[in-house]
Amino acid sequence: MDAKTPAVLVLTGPVAKGEVSGLCEDVRALLEAAGGGVVVCDVGGLGPPGLGVVDLLARLELAARRAGGRIRLRDPDPALPALLDLVGLRFEMEGEPEQREPPLRVEEEVEPGQPAV
Repeated sequence: MDAKTPAVLVLTGPVAKGEVSGLCEDVRALLEAAGGGVVVCDVGGLGPPGLGVVDLLARLELAARRAGGRIRLRDPDPALPALLDLVGLRFEMEGEPEQREPPLRVEEEVEPGQPAV
């Protein structure tokens, strides 16, 4: 794995409560090995989202933040982003542009009579 390729943690479900702390340790270890940055969590195998999945992802994000990084979700169930939004959690999804980056090739609107920039 090079500096530009984030580590990947594949999550398969359902995840038992006893497994959560081990997965948090896995996230911390991956971030320490990479020197920080992002761990991609492949959540496609978790099945239909519920509060257990929300709890797991919140704990993984907290562990990542404490280790100086963050997690990014890959292949989420279509209902997962809506559920996360409902409970007030924001996660970066793989394939979505970051909020602070403007989309490429977009021109700003210019008022009539003003020169284009």
